[in-house]
Amino acid sequence: MRYMMLIYSDEVAEANQSQEERSAVMERYFTFTDEVRQRGVFNSGDELQPTATATTVRVRDGRVTPQDGPYVETKEQLGGYYILDCANLDEAIEFAAKIPAAEYGAIEIRPIMEYEN
Repeated sequence: MRYMMLIYSDEVAEANQSQEERSAVMERYFTFTDEVRQRGVFNSGDELQPTATATTVRVRDGRVTPQDGPYVETKEQLGGYYILDCANLDEAIEFAAKIPAAEYGAIEIRPIMEYEN
């Protein structure tokens, strides 16, 4: 059984870290990632871009309403995810509107952070 480990943290506090603090934290992530790979349990993992890059999609009465930001109400909880390789945000919104939960909940679209190797 696969599990998605959703990492919640204070992105304002992280943005205020010194480069040395950020490097030390990232080194711990790299160490953890190496361990789970060596133990054969790693499937996928990515850092998301900041919440300011999020788009939330709702469909009400057949009308698609994308909004900038993670405007999911607190009564809604994360219940699953899809990773889709879309050409652009418009295509991502088109797909998000087709996910059934968009009609009674919300779909948050977050770009995945890209790193150069």
